[in-house]
Amino acid sequence: MQLAFNSWQNFWAMGGYAFYVWLAVAATAIALFGLVAHTLWLRRALLEEVRRQQSRERRIRAAQQNIKPEEA
Repeated sequence: MQLAFNSWQNFWAMGGYAFYVWLAVAATAIALFGLVAHTLWLRRALLEEVRRQQSRERRIRAAQQNIKPEEA
């Protein structure tokens, strides 16, 4: 198997294009991190909304069961 670079120094230099290559790698990593963070944030918000809705439905059912037929 033939290696693309002869040394680590050549690898990090990327044939003179290191700035552009590593900038692209950093931009991609930041974008992926942002996507994961946004997804986790939306998931947490959605689960909180579901909990809030379920709590509201339980309170409504409890209130309806506490009303006697003659009062309704």
